[in-house]
Amino acid sequence: MSKDSKMRATINQKLTEMGERERLKELLRSKLTECGWRDQLKAHCKDVIKEKGLEHVTVEDLVVEITPKGRVLVPDSVKKELLQRIRAFLAQHAT
Repeated sequence: MSKDSKMRATINQKLTEMGERERLKELLRSKLTECGWRDQLKAHCKDVIKEKGLEHVTVEDLVVEITPKGRVLVPDSVKKELLQRIRAFLAQHAT
């Protein structure tokens, strides 16, 4: 396991243990709903299904198709806010 992987695992464990991971997920959900991200992704899903036909699309196909667009559509402001929250949490709980 690389040093980066170990650090990520440790951070993730600390976030989970302290309940911060769930709070961050809830914040992300509300921010994405607020900015219309969910509606945009829903519309993209409908477009993909129309294009390929309902009978020819599996959930896995849909996930593969929409994931890249979903990541691109997350506003930078939301990404920055989450990153700031994670940094603040880590600074507060540094060992």
